[in-house]
Amino acid sequence: MERIEDCLSFLLGKAYQQVTQDAKQRLAPHGVTPVQYAVLKLLWQQDGQSGAELGERLRLDSATMTGLLDRLGKAGLVERRPDPRDRRTQHVFLTGQGRALEEPLDREMDALNAAILGRFSPADAERLWTLLAQLGRVRDAAPA
Repeated sequence: MERIEDCLSFLLGKAYQQVTQDAKQRLAPHGVTPVQYAVLKLLWQQDGQSGAELGERLRLDSATMTGLLDRLGKAGLVERRPDPRDRRTQHVFLTGQGRALEEPLDREMDALNAAILGRFSPADAERLWTLLAQLGRVRDAAPA
């Protein structure tokens, strides 16, 4: 390879940096990071999941998931409750404050998706979405 720009890892890394920076800027006024948004999104879809279920879906290890849930709990967005049948398992529930963020955060992320995909033709945008889902091995990934 002659140039770093010919390296797939470099190009993907730069794209990741740009998208993540844009997401951080959009979510920061709400006090949420992109990965915290992902946790909240899963809870908006199905409240009361265990930390292990959330970590599996997001492909995060238990230590990372614990830290995320700790920070979301301190921010007053979620609370953990023990499973009545298995006290070793904690289920994560949205607070009222966490529920209230769904519309504004989804609006920000929808705008981010539109801005990024708007750089491409509709066919290229759909192809990009498909290729990224394949590359990341994300099941059920389809544009909204």
